[in-house]
Amino acid sequence: MEIKSAAILIISDEASKDPTLDRAASALAPILVKEEKWELTAIRIVPNNVLQIQQAVCDWTSGPNWHHLILLSAVTGLVGKDHTAEAVTLLINRQAPIPFQGMIAEFLKFTPFTKLERSIVGVREKTLIVSLSGFPKGAKENIEAVMKLLPHVFPQYHRSLHTTGLNKSNNEAGVTISQHPTQSQLEPYHHHHAHGHLIRKAHTSPPHCPRSKSNRPAMGLNQRYHPCFSPTLSVEEALRVIREQTPAPIAVGTPVTTSIIGSVIAEDVYASEMLPAYPTSLVDGYAIVAIEGKSTNAIFQRSSIAHANMSGAFEPLRPGTIAKITAGESLPPNANAVVMFDETASLALDGQDEATVEILADDIFPGKNVREPGSDIALNSKILDRGDLISQVGGEIGLLAATGNRAVKVFNKCRVGVLSIGGELVKHSDPSTLVRGQIRDSNRPSLLSCLASWGFETVDLGIARDTAVGELEHTLRDFLYGVDRASSSIDMLVITGSISLAKLDFKTIIESMLGGTIHFDRVSMKPGMTTTFATVPFKATTRDAAAENVRQKHTSKLIFSLPGDPASALAALNLFVLPSLQRLTGLGESSQAMATNPGITPQLGLPRVAVVLTHHFPLDPKRTEYHRAVVTGSRSDGRLYATSAGADAIGGLAKANSLVILRAGRGVGIKGEIVEALMMGPVYASDTRIIC
Repeated sequence: MEIKSAAILIISDEASKDPTLDRAASALAPILVKEEKWELTAIRIVPNNVLQIQQAVCDWTSGPNWHHLILLSAVTGLVGKDHTAEAVTLLINRQAPIPFQGMIAEFLKFTPFTKLERSIVGVREKTLIVSLSGFPKGAKENIEAVMKLLPHVFPQYHRSLHTTGLNKSNNEAGVTISQHPTQSQLEPYHHHHAHGHLIRKAHTSPPHCPRSKSNRPAMGLNQRYHPCFSPTLSVEEALRVIREQTPAPIAVGTPVTTSIIGSVIAEDVYASEMLPAYPTSLVDGYAIVAIEGKSTNAIFQRSSIAHANMSGAFEPLRPGTIAKITAGESLPPNANAVVMFDETASLALDGQDEATVEILADDIFPGKNVREPGSDIALNSKILDRGDLISQVGGEIGLLAATGNRAVKVFNKCRVGVLSIGGELVKHSDPSTLVRGQIRDSNRPSLLSCLASWGFETVDLGIARDTAVGELEHTLRDFLYGVDRASSSIDMLVITGSISLAKLDFKTIIESMLGGTIHFDRVSMKPGMTTTFATVPFKATTRDAAAENVRQKHTSKLIFSLPGDPASALAALNLFVLPSLQRLTGLGESSQAMATNPGITPQLGLPRVAVVLTHHFPLDPKRTEYHRAVVTGSRSDGRLYATSAGADAIGGLAKANSLVILRAGRGVGIKGEIVEALMMGPVYASDTRIIC
């Protein structure tokens, strides 16, 4: 006879602090012990906390130490604080078949202490989970009723609980149940709608984290996505997911003005005009008509002063005459060389200008000091590549203007909305004194300023309250879709604040109400572990032509939910949001790079440099840390040095210009060690030698 293992999970805030207060375990254990077919192998007491309840159930249903049966003893009634039913229901892979649920219900009807209970009967992996009363007498009545069924149920359960076998068990147990299961109850649900809410599988997914099957409300909570189901990704894996889910950039035509600063060229640009368009002088001097092989050491009469002429009509220069000219000016017709002022001497003055000039040099030949047409930029030559950034230095705009390109195709700049969520948040500009429980909203202005410094258009979406699911849904929907107005539409939503990623309402809004997909919600990094990335499908409307033409070509919009801690929020913004924005705006789309290295992913995000640690940095044993630091360049040896700006202190935000990458490990990063750092800002300069 096979002995099956059973475990008892007691859920109680009081008993978790003082196990002597628990009475349910002592009431249940003897009943299991006297059963010859069962072995009580584990008892655990946890507080009424969703994550701790789920962790215990996950521990007992996965891996080599799984149990055949888990009995939950908790007050799963209508008490407001109780979370047992919600926590465990989310973990159940499939409900127990309808007949078995009916059998349990029939028996529990006769136990007076469980009339208000919300019973849980389901299967996770190979483990049957049954909830009992939290009161000792009620729990005892429950288990005595359930134990009568288990000998009949388990043989059928391990043969997929065929209806025929269960009918036999019903008769043997003395229970008559009418059952009319629907097709949806007997068959697994298949998710067919177009955008496909799939969670990408990590390279090393924890065995206790099964995949979400759907997020349709009709499927119930047990079928929908939940944080426990999502693996913790490495930073590299998270960046890969972001790169794959970020839509390709959209090309738009635009005039060449300062408004395109920060944009990325969408297609190769060719010179519409050659540069220079006509022969021009390289120096200040005199334009002459030089004859090959003939000395120019002679006296010439000044005929005119060359200058810019809007009409383009210049008097041709006759042999034996010269024309005064400045660098960059067009040569008069017939002129083919320029003599520098230093190689001439004035012979006579007419009061203002020289009347005659002697050229001292005798080696002036045709083409000397002349820039020929197209010698700088030839007509139709490539001047900018697809993927080139139009910088604020001005070189790219100057080049476009000089070559006659009045319009250019660039990738559309994305608009980013920043929203804080939290009932306790107060605007930083609010003059009133904070009351207990209130927090100044510092994340939103901090994130907005960082995004603006990168050159992206931002929209301050203010503070939203997280008290009402419907209200929050409408808020997010309006911001994402712009209420059919291009002026208010955004391409990416960055959320920060107090929102807890364990809250089901936020998940429900993104997945069920907005039809989105949460791709990950945990990253193995410090700080910023609870960073969430999601996409929401988007379909253009035709009610606003401007919105249709400008901003509504993307098929999805991106949502980043950043941690509420200021340091964590800024780290996640720099690590994850920036590369996605760069991808959206076309950085890394270089035609030359794609042609020469088609299989290589362009490096996006913050620039990486090698730095020397000026002191010991503590390491996290499990997670890579992105430590805020001040990087200083030493003029004496040309090296970059990193000093901690304070890992936890908010004051360090004002000084840090980098994130030092400290790989997981034991001990410390040794003073003098060379590590990588991500530069968030310019390097500080130091005139003194930095000793470390």
